[in-house]
Amino acid sequence: MAVVFLCVCASFVVGFLVRGNEALLERLGFDSLVVSAENNPGQTVTGNTYDSISARVAEVEGVVDSDSLDTYDLDDATKRVLDSFVASTADPYLTYYDQDRYAAYLQETARSYTGIGVLFGEYRGQCYAVEVFPGSAAEAAGVQVGDFVAAIDGDREGWSLTETVNALAREEGSQVVVTWRRPGSLEGEGGPEVTTTLICSEYREQNVESRLVGEVGYVKLTQLTQSSDALVRSAIVDLTAQGARSLVLDLRDNPGGYLTSAVNVASLFVQSGVIVQINTVDGTTNKTASGDVATDLPVVALVNQNTAGAAEVLTAALQDNQRATVAGQTTLGKGSVQVVRELSFGGALRYTAATYLTPLGHDIQNVGIVPTVSIPAGDTSSDEQLTVAIETAQSLVAG
Repeated sequence: MAVVFLCVCASFVVGFLVRGNEALLERLGFDSLVVSAENNPGQTVTGNTYDSISARVAEVEGVVDSDSLDTYDLDDATKRVLDSFVASTADPYLTYYDQDRYAAYLQETARSYTGIGVLFGEYRGQCYAVEVFPGSAAEAAGVQVGDFVAAIDGDREGWSLTETVNALAREEGSQVVVTWRRPGSLEGEGGPEVTTTLICSEYREQNVESRLVGEVGYVKLTQLTQSSDALVRSAIVDLTAQGARSLVLDLRDNPGGYLTSAVNVASLFVQSGVIVQINTVDGTTNKTASGDVATDLPVVALVNQNTAGAAEVLTAALQDNQRATVAGQTTLGKGSVQVVRELSFGGALRYTAATYLTPLGHDIQNVGIVPTVSIPAGDTSSDEQLTVAIETAQSLVAG
């Protein structure tokens, strides 16, 4: 028995030693297992197997194609490899879309908002509820601000903001099943899940609302859309005519939107100078004020932990240009830009292509905008943040 064991061990050692020894393999009669370096597909791509993932994958693929008795499905293998690659990077927004999922991504969103009555935002590539519209199907089903989309109609592939909005832009009366994950905070992992069956309806959320509180003009900007600057300008003109001597620009729970809109709204308050710096692989470029100012009244920008993206760009522009006192809570810190690039073999890749810096060059990503006047959330029923912001705006009026 001991002799048999020794023979097995010896065979293992010999096999280990000769593995990769092409000359010895040929002498032993296993020349079919020799893979010539000249035929290594890894040498046909940019880079080499020391510093190129594509070369390493190509080498393995070449060995499997040449010598393995097994086969594989190209599309399935591509998805598995790229999903693993995406998971290994530090970009939380990096996403690979196969052909089917990319087709869904490209679905046209209706001009009138047909959905479930939720204003969505995105945090680390995951879509969550920023606002639940009063009287909506979502409110009736118990959806709460801060709930993350875990699944739509049972699909748990992972839901970004654009995918979610497209998936919920359905015909009036359509039914959709949405599963929500309810963490303790935006940064929280796990949390209980709640599944809701909702009927899609048309919701027209007012993007800008305004009113006069004493001598303070109040402007609430829900999201940065293409028409936001025109709507905010109209509100400022109207409030000034009513006697406003200072302004509160409420950006709480604003998930962002168009960068151009953020620049245009900031230009309503900032006469000249840098509005935002954009950092890419090619360097840093600046977006500057248009010079089309709407008011010189003192301003308080009210923000919270859900103020994100382009809304943070707007906040930073007002703060760094000393055009507004920022009040509230530190913002979300979503200062990055994602783009989608089609792939030659079908599907697409979504990745972070740029980050925003404040006019003075400070990071926004993962940092946020720190208010000058810190105001905790407090009791939402009494809106203590707004009360303090209005008092601050009143104090800025000279005389």
